[in-house]
Amino acid sequence: MEISEHKEAPSVIDRYYTRWYRTDLKGKACEDQCVLQHSNRICVITLAETHPILQNGRSIKSINYQISAGCSRLSNKVSGKSKRGGQFLTEYAPLCRITCTDGVEYTIFSCIRGRLVEVNEDILKRPDLLLQKPSTEGYIAVILPKFEESKSVTEGLLSRAQYEEVVSKRANQQPEPC
Repeated sequence: MEISEHKEAPSVIDRYYTRWYRTDLKGKACEDQCVLQHSNRICVITLAETHPILQNGRSIKSINYQISAGCSRLSNKVSGKSKRGGQFLTEYAPLCRITCTDGVEYTIFSCIRGRLVEVNEDILKRPDLLLQKPSTEGYIAVILPKFEESKSVTEGLLSRAQYEEVVSKRANQQPEPC
């Protein structure tokens, strides 16, 4: 009798969320983000594994949810089952700005339309979470699309296979864009 290979069980993310990607956000090469969409409509915004922040052993100097003088994502307050009161975001609404120790600043966008449910305050205290666990504890924010838009919210986003194709094409380009 042959011993079958032991396969690792899928992670919670792989089991319950669909990964969607937005590449080269606002025309900036390799500034890719990932949207983890749960079957209950909730979307978790994270950095894609190819984002420059996660490359070449970079370190984070600061994370700032203060978008402008009058707008801080930290002041977002929601209540009730329908998450009333949350800031409404368009797909190009800035969520935060991340500054690396080399002085380069990146703006992270919402990627989808919806209500801001929460921002991840843990990464303010422990920015290393963003680097070590970008898809789980190092997420950026949670957004709830409008019910009537929940099916169309991923239009314009890439599936995992399409994203891998883009990354593969980038790797084959000379000189490397990222």
